[in-house]
Amino acid sequence: MGAYILRRFLLTIPTLIGIMLVNFTLTQFVPGGPVEAMIAKIQDQSNVLQSVTGSGADAGAEDSADDSGYAGARGLPPEFIKQLEKQFGFDRPAHERFLKMMWDYLRFDFGESYFRSISVVDLVIEKLPVSITLGLWSTLMAYLISIPLGIRKAVHDGTPFDTWTSAAIIVGYAIPGFLFAVMLIVLLAGGSYWKIFPLRGLTSDGWEEMSLIGKAADYLWHITLPVVASTISSFATLTLLTKNSFLDEINKQYVMTARAKGLTESRVLYGHVFRNAMLIVIAGFPGLLLSVLFGGGLLIEVIFSLDGLGRMGFEAAVQRDYPIVFGTLYTFGLMGLVVGILSDLMYVFVDPRIDFEKREG
Repeated sequence: MGAYILRRFLLTIPTLIGIMLVNFTLTQFVPGGPVEAMIAKIQDQSNVLQSVTGSGADAGAEDSADDSGYAGARGLPPEFIKQLEKQFGFDRPAHERFLKMMWDYLRFDFGESYFRSISVVDLVIEKLPVSITLGLWSTLMAYLISIPLGIRKAVHDGTPFDTWTSAAIIVGYAIPGFLFAVMLIVLLAGGSYWKIFPLRGLTSDGWEEMSLIGKAADYLWHITLPVVASTISSFATLTLLTKNSFLDEINKQYVMTARAKGLTESRVLYGHVFRNAMLIVIAGFPGLLLSVLFGGGLLIEVIFSLDGLGRMGFEAAVQRDYPIVFGTLYTFGLMGLVVGILSDLMYVFVDPRIDFEKREG
């Protein structure tokens, strides 16, 4: 097993480089960039200043900056454009920029944001608590509810309980998470009916002065609605996956043999069926966690006014803040590959009969 894990870790390096290379190449063909974003910002400030002072544009403004190739650069000195290119690192060829970026990233040096004057690491650390809160709690709630419910549905397959719970699950799956979040706000956050939960943030004012129990209660009070909204779709998928996995195992010969030996139904389900049925459910754990942690949180964060990684990544992409875009991409890609290896270890933990080295041989 040790040799297999070592090979997997070594494979993460070329895989990660490939991910970064593809995305870096795509950005070279995307219209606009950090330099154009800065030029547009300067032009907007100039227009606002002119409108406030009432002074018109200088009719004799130099047009030499038109040759720079940047839209909206009219009137800006070429020396200033070159200074911006040097500041953002665009004075060098693309391949040199990519190699330097990867060398820095291998040392976990992600640089500084173009527009926020803060290092990418500090920015990610600042936003990480919100995303961790949504990701971990949503995944935990989905597994704690879905696995027992899916097992019960499999045991009572075809009964009224199975029918009405399936109908509720399908309805929940059909409702997008952001729409469900809006419904929760309207119903429970003072939108039109009851004001039971807070509308925004993770903590209340004066949280630092609260007792330890008060801080925990306030924290749970604030995260209830965002976590419920994030969990709804994954909860439905995981429940049906658990049910179908158990149904497939319950109908196998070894289950009938175990029952014929006089084992209790609980021993059959949790001593024999559970270990085999849970393999496919565990396989989905890394994807579910990462999707909630880094992919599905944008709209939830916006609706509940939470400043997390999803919102930060979206704003960075719009502003062409490449250090944040590529720094978070590298970090999340690395985490995804490592979590995939941990998923294989969980396979072995649930069923020690699995040996990846023999399968590869």
